[in-house]
Amino acid sequence: MNIILAGMPGCGKTTVAEVFEKRGATVLDTDALIVARYGQINSIFAEHGEEYFRNAETQAVKDVCGLDGVVIATGGGCLLRSENVRLLKTNGKIVYLKTGVETLLKRVEGNTDRPLLAGQTRARLEKLLSERRSVYESAADITVETDGLTPQAVADKITESLK
Repeated sequence: MNIILAGMPGCGKTTVAEVFEKRGATVLDTDALIVARYGQINSIFAEHGEEYFRNAETQAVKDVCGLDGVVIATGGGCLLRSENVRLLKTNGKIVYLKTGVETLLKRVEGNTDRPLLAGQTRARLEKLLSERRSVYESAADITVETDGLTPQAVADKITESLK
């Protein structure tokens, strides 16, 4: 069974995955797979648009969903496609890293690698969260509230929830 980390940009998916990696887990990051295959995410968005990126994301999901015993960090919009949710659930538990806007802001402000957050970061985060919250909640097998927790504590809560 795989552990699939999902949630908003800045919720800690990659950082929590790194904690699992330090504990001996095999970790894959769908955004990293996309970058390795297609180039930087900002460039993909600028040159080809979001739909092209989402297609690349679905291909990355197809590449990883047949694996077993892997921690998979997904991109913030990965669960927007029901096909991705279905594929990821075939051999995994989706963990929604629920994070408030204030925490997200602290984590992403000044980061230029997130094309959907360029410019008015607070307003964009609030809009994305309002659009995606129900998708994350309905797809999640487990929800972990991350506000005020260290990445290690989040990983511990996930591990405990899966027992």
